[in-house]
Amino acid sequence: MTAPATGRGARLWAWLDDRLGMSALQPFIKKKRVPVHRHSIWYFLGGMVLFLFVLQVCTGVLMLFYYRPSANEAFDSVQFMMTQVKFGWLVRSIHVWGANLMIFVLFIHLFSVWVLKAYRAPREFTWFTGLALLGLTLGLGFTGYLLPWNTLSYFATRVGTSMATVIPGIGPFVGRVLRSGNDVTGATLTRFYALHTSVLPGLVFLFLGLHVLLVQKHGMSLPPGVERDAKKVRSVPFVPNFLLHDLIGWLIALGTIAALAVFLPAELGKKADMFASAPAGIKPEWYFMAPYQTLKYIPATVFHIPGDALGIVVGGVLGVAFALMPFLDRARPDGTYRPVWRIVAFATLTYLVVFTYLGLAS
Repeated sequence: MTAPATGRGARLWAWLDDRLGMSALQPFIKKKRVPVHRHSIWYFLGGMVLFLFVLQVCTGVLMLFYYRPSANEAFDSVQFMMTQVKFGWLVRSIHVWGANLMIFVLFIHLFSVWVLKAYRAPREFTWFTGLALLGLTLGLGFTGYLLPWNTLSYFATRVGTSMATVIPGIGPFVGRVLRSGNDVTGATLTRFYALHTSVLPGLVFLFLGLHVLLVQKHGMSLPPGVERDAKKVRSVPFVPNFLLHDLIGWLIALGTIAALAVFLPAELGKKADMFASAPAGIKPEWYFMAPYQTLKYIPATVFHIPGDALGIVVGGVLGVAFALMPFLDRARPDGTYRPVWRIVAFATLTYLVVFTYLGLAS
């Protein structure tokens, strides 16, 4: 970031610099560089997630001007937005497709970090903040799904919250906290609205700031195979070289979302009826489909233990092990890594893809 040479631009720069200290950023910007190697393409995923989150915030704020968070008015307000407000249908469709693409890119980013072992010391806390952001993003997807208050979102939320109630010991309590009662009602909608628009975005901003700060502190991680020849790895300046490539990726993502929003606009369906029976084939969103489908394959009881509870416990244990990957996947004395964890990573990816497909196809 350099100051304009002459004229009004120079005077404006001097005025801003006196008040904001913008020239202090110049040494940092000049110093920041990005390594270039055969795996450099994965570096763009983090910035892509950030861009998609900003897009979600912008479209979400626009919808807040019309949305009314009550069981009597929520559906009608979304319907009014989509049919009476100019480009309201487009804004909502971009928000829906942007949420799906953000979660999809975040999953790819997570697995690229896992396979390339980017959680190695001293980046353990970068990994932890990334996992926190994944959990918060899934929470945003789960809470936002109910807000249109249509039949599909209502009964899918009942299914999702009922899964939480089978957690041994604290399950019923967690279910009541999520539902604001014993069942999904208008109080649940209000609670999810508060979580979706205030609590979870605030936490995302907090962890996102910490995550970006840690990335800036430790720099881009080199894969183990590349790191052994680090002296031969060239780098490019973040500004403008890498940033311009980032911008191209963002434009492609925006164009993709816009095309999906136009040709496959988000549907609204019918207003939820709390007294009606659940329609056949109710399922959670695709990013929750793999664990949902897994629970369907577990017998009702396993050694006198409820199958659902056993599945939740096993999943929780595996999740903790996944979070501790920086401490489990340690280098050997010669600097190489055991291939078992990379095999586990690809096996996990295969499981998610296969079970998601089975769930969507059933």
